[in-house]
Amino acid sequence: MKIGSGGVPRATGAAGGARKSGEGGAGTSAAAPRYVSDSTSIMGIPETELTPRVRDAIMTLMAEVDSLRQSLKEMTRRLNDAEQIADQDPLLPIYNRRAFVRELTRVQASVERYQTEASLVYIDLNRFKFVNDTLGHEAGDYMLSQVALRLKDSVRETDIVGRLGGDEFGLILSRTRPDDARNLIDRLPKLFAEKPIIWKGATLETSLATGIVPIHAGTDAEQTLSAADFAMYNDKKNDDRPGA
Repeated sequence: MKIGSGGVPRATGAAGGARKSGEGGAGTSAAAPRYVSDSTSIMGIPETELTPRVRDAIMTLMAEVDSLRQSLKEMTRRLNDAEQIADQDPLLPIYNRRAFVRELTRVQASVERYQTEASLVYIDLNRFKFVNDTLGHEAGDYMLSQVALRLKDSVRETDIVGRLGGDEFGLILSRTRPDDARNLIDRLPKLFAEKPIIWKGATLETSLATGIVPIHAGTDAEQTLSAADFAMYNDKKNDDRPGA
């Protein structure tokens, strides 16, 4: 609604003539009436100022812009879904190796910029091959999925869990020194004991061989992974448990 002050009609005739003799000026005249008119606008332009052809063209353009906006929104959603699928391991609800290496590079940059500490943990499952060979790949896949869930439950939301291949996992622990990372890893056997992996009534026993290295700035991500892998291999070699 628009409110205008113009358009007041000029009075005619006796009723609209001069005041009677003796009537005072101030206080006796009524305020001029204000008229309210209905109007619509398109893109801020009053519709009455637009020709039908211009109005139709503007309305068509506005419809096309709205359609493009909806298409862009849908495309953004699909891209986000595609990126999530590309980052996720095909079997487990965690990062695949490619995405894990990318995140490791990002954390290395953060370590350099903010002068913080971070740790990389390389994990290999003991007895995984035994489970695969005796109970089948379905049991092995189930074992992997349950280990992934326990690893996710044991770290913070800001930490990163990924599958590096086969029965190997990785953890990126931000703002964590290697000693603190070791304390976390040492608690995992208790977690597995309290929440054993049960497959069709049978307990799937496993243990973890781990390698922990600090994440340094300026180091290639693959080099950092190789160092953690080597530390894990030494831990596995020193494990004298059957099936390790």
